[in-house]
Amino acid sequence: MTAQPATTHDAEAPRERGKVRAFLRLVMIEHSVFALPFAYIAALTAMFRTDGRVDWWTLLVVTVAMVAMRTFAMAANRIIDREIDARNPRTAGRELVTGSVSVRTAWTGALVALAVFFGAAALLNPLCLMLSPLAVVPMVVYPYGKRFTDYPHAILAAAQAIGPTGAWFAVTGSWSWEAVVLGAAVGIWIGGFDLIFACQDVDSDRAEGVGSVPARHGVAAALYASRASHVVTLGLFAWYALLTDAGAFFWLGLVIVAAAFVYEHSLVRPNDLSRLNRAFFTVNGFIGIALFVCALADLIARGLGV
Repeated sequence: MTAQPATTHDAEAPRERGKVRAFLRLVMIEHSVFALPFAYIAALTAMFRTDGRVDWWTLLVVTVAMVAMRTFAMAANRIIDREIDARNPRTAGRELVTGSVSVRTAWTGALVALAVFFGAAALLNPLCLMLSPLAVVPMVVYPYGKRFTDYPHAILAAAQAIGPTGAWFAVTGSWSWEAVVLGAAVGIWIGGFDLIFACQDVDSDRAEGVGSVPARHGVAAALYASRASHVVTLGLFAWYALLTDAGAFFWLGLVIVAAAFVYEHSLVRPNDLSRLNRAFFTVNGFIGIALFVCALADLIARGLGV
């Protein structure tokens, strides 16, 4: 028997899979771990307070909405910043700069993710659908922020506050100040560690005229601002705990988070940023997961049915 020649379809399939993998690297899909735990805390707490049981369908749709919105936001960020990234040695290897992902592919992925987000919002309730276009605005404004302000971290904080707030609305279909407090805590937390992350680009940002707190006020000031942000974060988490009558497990989680913050800030100094990636990725990933585990244990101990 003679070997059959490869078909066009056979050749295209690996190429398309390669594009998908490259796009997922572009949007750093694994970093959804930073936002998802807090959306789950909000959604599960709202379920507990509503009827005492987990609504698995709603939780699934919230997960889809969160991942889709984050994917859109990251893709838009990379597209908008690709020229700045090309001139920064730290980011010059990103996929849109090297060409491993085309701008067309990035836009396609971003728009598909956006459509999935709107579809998920429509499945949840009228409030989520009505607010969904507003949720997109800070995601697009943020990458432009560094072009007109020295405080783009505040825009990022506003964008990140949407996740847990929206997850609560997804369950209840109504406004909640508890959700707003939790959203503010998460937003200020992420804005605070973005201040740390921005310190590594201070020289490039100043050379390119890119706005950031470290570029404007120096690395030391940015690190102090980050510490202050995380003190405020702890205060807001405590306020949220009081508003929701949280129990001992949640408060234990706050103790763990406080210890993690102390450790995080011990890793970076104005004259030594060599352990910045450990502070940014490892510690902050741990914080989200640790508080979620403690919050879940607390809800189950208080009677949440699964």
